[in-house]
Amino acid sequence: MKHRKHFGFVWLIGLLQATVCLAQSATVLPTDHLKKYVTHFNQIDQEEAVKNYVPNDQAFDWLSKNIPLFDCPDSVLNEIYYYRWWAFRKHLKQTPDGYIFTEFITKMNHAGKYNAISSALGHHIYEGRWLRNPQYMDDYISFWLYVDPRHTVQRFHAFSSWVDDAVYNRYLVNLDKSFIQKNLLTLDADYRQWQQEKQLPGGLFWQFDVRDAMEESISGSRKEKNRRPTINSYMYGNAKALAAMAALVQNDTLQRRYEKLATTLKKLTLDSLWNGTDHFFEVKHPNGAFANAREAIGFIPWYFNLPNDTPEYVRQWDQLIDTTGFDAPWGITTAERRHPLFRTHGSGHGCEWDGAVWPFATTQTLKGLSNLLTDYRNQGRMSKSVFYDELLKYARSHTMNGQLYLGEYQDEKTGEWLKGDNPRSKFYNHSGFADLIISDLIGLKPRTDNVLEIHPLIPDNRWDWFCLDNVLYHGKTLTILYDKTGKHYGKGKGFRVLSQGKEILHRDKLEPVQAKKF
Repeated sequence: MKHRKHFGFVWLIGLLQATVCLAQSATVLPTDHLKKYVTHFNQIDQEEAVKNYVPNDQAFDWLSKNIPLFDCPDSVLNEIYYYRWWAFRKHLKQTPDGYIFTEFITKMNHAGKYNAISSALGHHIYEGRWLRNPQYMDDYISFWLYVDPRHTVQRFHAFSSWVDDAVYNRYLVNLDKSFIQKNLLTLDADYRQWQQEKQLPGGLFWQFDVRDAMEESISGSRKEKNRRPTINSYMYGNAKALAAMAALVQNDTLQRRYEKLATTLKKLTLDSLWNGTDHFFEVKHPNGAFANAREAIGFIPWYFNLPNDTPEYVRQWDQLIDTTGFDAPWGITTAERRHPLFRTHGSGHGCEWDGAVWPFATTQTLKGLSNLLTDYRNQGRMSKSVFYDELLKYARSHTMNGQLYLGEYQDEKTGEWLKGDNPRSKFYNHSGFADLIISDLIGLKPRTDNVLEIHPLIPDNRWDWFCLDNVLYHGKTLTILYDKTGKHYGKGKGFRVLSQGKEILHRDKLEPVQAKKF
């Protein structure tokens, strides 16, 4: 009986600590700016055609309890950061099987149970890993692993996915080992199912472009079993993540299996999908010929740090800032602009990936660029300024007729949303943004150990101040701020990090830092 009482006491203390952790208030930033933005967003959405778990009139309360706060001198980045969280919240649904996030705000015929679609699952998990309440993402991941497979018409494998990578990178934020222990074998079984469905005898994976959620592309097909940089990069990233998760729970057999798979798949991708003539990762057809089309999917390997750190591979990134490559007034195109088949599939009638700007792909490319600038020595012509400018261009694209808008895909020259003001396209939850601010621009790099690593990608002398506050990381609330004069936030000059309100790091200038035992 004494042991039971002791267990109950420990459980109660743990519950109270978790409650305090969720309720931890921001250290520096008040919620005034958040409230101002939410009030504005609600005003331009007065019709509120669809109400899910958190309606507009409860948005401020929910957001103030769940998201990191952000403040910087660039009003566009500020506004879109909060707009994207506000829109993300619209897609949260409470179902008899737990919480899920939808992709489309309206009912879609190709969706599964509860209007769930898996194509942007990786983006959803990367965004949602920063929510303070873990139940939303716990339930959502569990839905795809356990609920969808029981459904009459299963949808999980309707689209390629980097779910294992996303689940592991979420673990790096919350260190919830029990969630990994509970789901590892199911994730392993899911990977094996992908191997049965899509792996060719030679070891690479094939996919139709429509099942990459990238239909009507220059290189793709709905019939040919093309070897694509998409699914092969995803499965490499998934294998690396499964190896890491297996090591975490001390499953040596599984760890060795996925380490071997990752090594093999990396070599196959480099040997088979790198077009040395075009200096680009490209689609290869069943007959062994390259598609000879540079497409944004060629940047995806860097999302998972797949390419070797050599001048040969980094040369590909020159295309990002080439106006005959991927550089367009309204964003990063999904195919090179010089290609004779660029934007030849029409527009608006389907979902054309032959060159138009897709936020889905922009998110992937910017994450890949961030990894290049953070993890690679060979960076070619890429720089913090290139990252910042492309991120800002992406933020500015959230507009239609002078109002905030997030849709499916855009004309690269005019910014026109090519589906128009279609009800299905409003608040389209098919990409990421907040995670790019938190983990890439500000540069909080989640890790397994007790070392806090921050690698900002803010160009030198661009900002005199910024603050990222109320960030739940490894069970502690972090504040990351820079104040050139010390007068903006009143915490002193320089670059500072606070944990639970206490300063744990200070530098005179904004630079990559590591702090132990934070």
